[in-house]
Amino acid sequence: MIKVEDWAEIRRLHRAEQMPIKAIARRMGISKNTVKRALAAETPPKYQRPGKGSIVDAVEPQIRALLAEFPDMPATVIAERIGWARSLTVLKDRVRVLRPVFKPVDPASRTSYQAGELAQCDLWFPAVKVPLGAGQPATSPPVLVMVSGYSRWLMARMLPSRTAGDLFAGHWALLSALGGVPKTLVWDNESAIGQWKGGRPQLTRDASAFRGTLGVRILQCKPGDPEAKGLVERANGYLETSFLPGRSFTSPHDFNAQLGGWLTGANRRHHRRIGCRPIDRLPVDLAAMLALPPVAPIVGWRSATRLGRDHYVRIASCDYSVHPSAIGRLVEVVADLDQVTVSCGGQQVARHERCWAPHQTITDPAHQHAAAAMRAGRAAASPRPVETTVQVRALGDYDVLCGVEGVA
Repeated sequence: MIKVEDWAEIRRLHRAEQMPIKAIARRMGISKNTVKRALAAETPPKYQRPGKGSIVDAVEPQIRALLAEFPDMPATVIAERIGWARSLTVLKDRVRVLRPVFKPVDPASRTSYQAGELAQCDLWFPAVKVPLGAGQPATSPPVLVMVSGYSRWLMARMLPSRTAGDLFAGHWALLSALGGVPKTLVWDNESAIGQWKGGRPQLTRDASAFRGTLGVRILQCKPGDPEAKGLVERANGYLETSFLPGRSFTSPHDFNAQLGGWLTGANRRHHRRIGCRPIDRLPVDLAAMLALPPVAPIVGWRSATRLGRDHYVRIASCDYSVHPSAIGRLVEVVADLDQVTVSCGGQQVARHERCWAPHQTITDPAHQHAAAAMRAGRAAASPRPVETTVQVRALGDYDVLCGVEGVA
């Protein structure tokens, strides 16, 4: 093999000096075939030692057979199955090369997002206990997190529960504050959103109604594909490491207040991936989003029922009192993230602050007093029983009627 300097000189003489191959060979003291190979090679010559094989070559067919049947089998188990008694490092290297043949890798793709295109959504359960009141133990309610793909605008709010009523009420609260609706909402298989059946995604009735009112698409990620919503997964980690440390909370409302203040600063920080601040991209993102619908979607808890004598209605697991004047009449119950209202014939007959603690009874003192007054008035108006003298018939009269008179 010739040196790199000789290879370069041969190509210079032939291309720049127009020297024929025979003259080049005579001048440099090499054969004409060597000159021809140097002119045909587009890259400098490089010495490569011929391979001598590996001690794993003899057992490679056995490795392939095992990987064909069990693509995920660890290299240590393969060594045990084939009786490998030599260096485990060289065996692991060969298994690492062969495994993709039987189990193709699934590389994550880096996606670029258009303005207004989508927002990724997820529920984050913070590693902190928040007091719910009513003497109940502190717990970790879910936090709805949304991230816009183009501007990386981060939104979040703690919810009373992960049920459809609270989840879509939280969605609407965040979108209303944003002032626009992304064309696609990306979700995983949350129970209130939908699930995959028969290899196809199926939205719940509540999710279909919500997206229909907004005029958007809800994209359900395939099971076991967390990379599909990597933006919001990283946002959850960001909240976990940058928002929670050093904070304590007295109630869910305190949590949302602190979270809102922190998000204001977070969306004004430089984002390394997009090279600017999310707030700098937000105007373009909002301009490309859909406008908020003229009629708000039906979210939260809504029901119509005939009020029983108990004059309480149930939202989630809590009971709320209603004015007893509506007993026996049809009432409409509406509850959102903050309050519960009950109306009857267009008149409001109850209004309570939403209780986050489970299994509680919330009673308005005015309703309690009205019910006591109605019971007292009903007792006073009830007629007393009339005393009537009843004739007592002699037993002999019954003997005559039955024809048993004079029977011994």
